[in-house]
Amino acid sequence: MAIRLIVKDPDPVLRERAIEVTKFNANLHKLLNDMAETMYDAEGVGLAAPQVAISKRVIVVDVGDERGLIEMVNPEIVEMNGEQLGPEGCLSINNLNGDVRRAQHIRIKGLDRNGVPFEMEAADFLARAFQHEVDHLNGILFTDIAESIYDASARPPRQPGE
Repeated sequence: MAIRLIVKDPDPVLRERAIEVTKFNANLHKLLNDMAETMYDAEGVGLAAPQVAISKRVIVVDVGDERGLIEMVNPEIVEMNGEQLGPEGCLSINNLNGDVRRAQHIRIKGLDRNGVPFEMEAADFLARAFQHEVDHLNGILFTDIAESIYDASARPPRQPGE
């Protein structure tokens, strides 16, 4: 495993639609391992492959709950319900946070590191994290959709539900 460089806005890879993964092999496994290590090292809760300059539809998420690390290849949000407005930051955008409106509950499907399909439901902070990372795969940054943007040091981030 290795910690990879996290690219920063305005790197063009962050604005591309990432390419679907078709090969489930040792290279993909290394990418997933490196992404998890990179995310944890940066104290993030999610990371998309474009953030480490790889235009592939791959995400890792760990919001610190009982589910732990979730790896998803070719993720697709198939259902969205409810609404939440809350703060977001991004490892690819320094010193800015923003209030972003997201679905409260989602159903997401994708493939695991071996190409096996799975589906899960997520709510609250986990739903927000998935939506944020899937946006990265489509070239969308939270600053594109935030209702307000502010200096990250000027206002402490709220916790989910606040």
